[in-house]
Amino acid sequence: MAVAEQGAIEDSKPAGEKIPTVICDDLHIVYRVFGGGGRGSATAALNRIIKRQPSPRMREVHAVRGVSFTAYRGEAIGLIGTNGSGKSTLLKAVAGLLPPEKGKVYTDGQPSLLGVNAALMNDLTGERNVILGGLAMGMSKEQVRERYQGIVDFSGINEKGDFITLPMRTYSSGMAARLRFSIAAAKDHDVLMIDEALATGDKKFQKRSEARIRELRKEAGTVFLVSHNNKSIRDTCDRVLWLEKGELVMDGPTDEVLKAYEKETGK
Repeated sequence: MAVAEQGAIEDSKPAGEKIPTVICDDLHIVYRVFGGGGRGSATAALNRIIKRQPSPRMREVHAVRGVSFTAYRGEAIGLIGTNGSGKSTLLKAVAGLLPPEKGKVYTDGQPSLLGVNAALMNDLTGERNVILGGLAMGMSKEQVRERYQGIVDFSGINEKGDFITLPMRTYSSGMAARLRFSIAAAKDHDVLMIDEALATGDKKFQKRSEARIRELRKEAGTVFLVSHNNKSIRDTCDRVLWLEKGELVMDGPTDEVLKAYEKETGK
């Protein structure tokens, strides 16, 4: 199901039938880390660089192992698991940022990945970042102008001063993360993937964010949410994927999967 086939897929689906947006088929992602395992000799390293010889040490990290699932329009899917379980890696693969070692990822529509470390330009004001961020997501200049005030109000960064006119480097990490989410949430997405963005705001912002995720679902998009906050998962997601050591442990309704996860991990 390539993106180019989207129109044909739409036309062939009977009314009321679930439409797949993301298919992962036996997906494997492997990181290769070169030169690990010790400091070694600087002279030896320099000689290898000059002679274009590979490092004698190479370590493979099998971050995602044979994961298969299908996501559908209108779903909000939580990704849970302990640190290093492969959640963020899986989202990067779906977004097309990491090539599969084995298996395939198919998407119907354009995936958008929002993480707390998503790049905004520190030397530019929040105002300029809103404009550039909106344009980068495919909004027209007119759409950015129409949605600008809503983005600022949603983020809440002006509640204690005119911070939107200050450079991003003056923002706290929470303020910057709220602005990133607000920019991304201003657009309707085919597939929106959110990596921990809701963990950075206060309760009022989290409630606004969770409400916006529910709106995105109603607008026929698919939302993936990575979070260590089980309450956020329960409040926003109707389905959960549980990953551990890169493998899919469980895929099912939110309450069912979270109960099993909490029983296993005590979290």
